[in-house]
Amino acid sequence: MSDPRSAFRLDGAGLETLEARVWENLEFLCWPGKSWVPPKTVGGEPVTDVVIIGGGMCGMVAWMSLRTGGVDNIRVLDRSPEGLEGPWLNYARMETLRSPKTLTGPAFGHGTLTFQAWYRAQFGTDAWEELDKIPRPMWMEYLKWYRKVLEIPVENGVSLDLIEPEGDLLRLHLTGAEQKSILVRKLVMATGRDGTGVPNIPGFVEGISRKYWAHSADTIDFDALKGKKVAVIGVGASAVDNSAEALEHGAAEVRHIIRRKEMPTINKMMGIGSFGFTAGYGAMPDEWRWRFMNYSFVTQTPPPHGSTLRVSRHENAHFHFDLPVRKVEETETGLRMTLGENSVYEPDFLILGTGFTVDPEARSEFGPAAMEIALWSDVYTPPADEQNRDLGCFPYLNGDFTFREKTPGNAPWLSNVYCFNYGATASLGKVSGDIPGVSEGAVWLSKAIAAELYREDIAAHWQAFQDYSSPELDGSEWTPTPLPSFEGEKVEAAQ
Repeated sequence: MSDPRSAFRLDGAGLETLEARVWENLEFLCWPGKSWVPPKTVGGEPVTDVVIIGGGMCGMVAWMSLRTGGVDNIRVLDRSPEGLEGPWLNYARMETLRSPKTLTGPAFGHGTLTFQAWYRAQFGTDAWEELDKIPRPMWMEYLKWYRKVLEIPVENGVSLDLIEPEGDLLRLHLTGAEQKSILVRKLVMATGRDGTGVPNIPGFVEGISRKYWAHSADTIDFDALKGKKVAVIGVGASAVDNSAEALEHGAAEVRHIIRRKEMPTINKMMGIGSFGFTAGYGAMPDEWRWRFMNYSFVTQTPPPHGSTLRVSRHENAHFHFDLPVRKVEETETGLRMTLGENSVYEPDFLILGTGFTVDPEARSEFGPAAMEIALWSDVYTPPADEQNRDLGCFPYLNGDFTFREKTPGNAPWLSNVYCFNYGATASLGKVSGDIPGVSEGAVWLSKAIAAELYREDIAAHWQAFQDYSSPELDGSEWTPTPLPSFEGEKVEAAQ
């Protein structure tokens, strides 16, 4: 008898067959979960139980988790056009993902929802085994399929402008939606890498015309860099990917200007990745959470192997270490950069591969309450040898992903907003943005939201408990009989 595990039964069967299997498996699991949240209106206006901002990977798996738990009054809003959610076809410019192809990502425990199943159903096992890393555009194709097969109702072209408290609820002011404002009980910010911050723009480009520089998250006309001298600040993943794009579009030369004395080569987080770390990080004392994350930041994650080779295979690519930027000046033809002790470089264009800074206070959606979001620097003072200003700017979250107030009572409504994006990293680990832990994060998020919704409606649930009157027995299952008299027997037994 052949081993049923020896072959993938859907090998090359196509997506239509895989989709049928997805729904068969979901049906076996009685998906979606039984609806249980009482509907709510205020003054005749309907109230949405959960609004998810962001229809990318995190937003979709959050929706999947909530629907599994029987929460169905959900809206998912994304400002981007359909098919362009997240960074993958926007500012992400790597050829392949860094993550191993076998990671299950947003599959939420369903094997047929993994990238592997999607790939092998189309191209077969031989192609799968030959595949090294996942091409970036292919990952977006997979996410588009994930949305399609699960019928996730993402509303595209809708932006969140402002959150305001309204009693125990939140009023969301929107652009691009049929309704300019809606009431919601719980708000999930599944807004990705810059979801709790902004692109990190160094002060040395202040006053410099934007025609001479761009951040790696910007739309860049790489064709215009043909024949030009390009400086790239940094040597992280985004820096090398943008460097490669410039080189492949014919830049005359690209020079990485790197403050560090040497190239980081070890991804420390890869060495300790496990379910234990994922589950245990958020339960650690503050000093240990800070210590782990600070060490990761200080040692820095290296650029991917393939991305670095993509740059270094060009003879006109250069890596300059121990060369901090002292000053940038605009000239008649380009830029003049003063570097290190006394070096000068005059590029035609500058790309900032400086990543994103976490800065909740910069998020306009929160209005004045942005200043009330508690940060790690408000709560924890690290030892002298572990100081880290950037880490201190991360929001100090509750264990359920919700924001805390700096001053109790000033903005209590922040406890109804869930930070399911990169901003949660310092408090809860990499479970709300990176592919490896996103399904685990979604489980914890949905349990927390469900618990709060139930607690808030406890009176209604108690009343429903008492009012429930559907009998399991109709009286035909038994026949009542009188108990016979045993008085004589008892007398004899006593004698």
